[in-house]
Amino acid sequence: MEIVTDRAEITRLSHALVNIAQDDWMSLENPRLETPLDDATGYSPPPAFERSLRCRAIYEASLLDNTIGRRTVEEAIRHGEEARLLPRISMKLKLADESVAMLPLTPTGMEGAMVIRSAVVAGALREYFELLWERAMPVDTRPESNTGLPPVEERILPLLAQGLTDEAIANRLKVSLPTVQRRLANLKKRLAVDTRIAIVVAAMRRGWIQ
Repeated sequence: MEIVTDRAEITRLSHALVNIAQDDWMSLENPRLETPLDDATGYSPPPAFERSLRCRAIYEASLLDNTIGRRTVEEAIRHGEEARLLPRISMKLKLADESVAMLPLTPTGMEGAMVIRSAVVAGALREYFELLWERAMPVDTRPESNTGLPPVEERILPLLAQGLTDEAIANRLKVSLPTVQRRLANLKKRLAVDTRIAIVVAAMRRGWIQ
């Protein structure tokens, strides 16, 4: 086990560990960063995507609410990454096969990180990742449809029409409650209405709900 506190070294290791993987590269990602996500801090797909290596990532769903975050994820998918979403990712993780793992010691991981070279610990972390992978929902990268709505808002509408609560919708779509609430606020603004029922009525009139 190695504790790393130098920020430059943490960044270097974060990008270099993927080259150690022979078969599988796995990561958990959330939007907790030291600086806001922008073009300068965006993520570039690692060179491992060009090799015959299975790359999988589970992202916190709120990351896709940020334009740069969504573009980052979609770019990784285009390069061959398999990506899924969960409402919340409590910690970041990078895992090469069952040999090397990198864990943060702080929420962002930039003030300290632990590099573990233990097959036993890495194997346990692999099992944890696989459990989360089974629960996670694939990322929807479809473009906006002829409704002009983002895919997540299209999926919210029929559930809203069924009378589901915000919490139930979040659970059904496997996104966070704040995400659902933000999307509902967007729909109210777009449709110029003030209530949930009015959203449904206006969406039906436009043919957005069958």
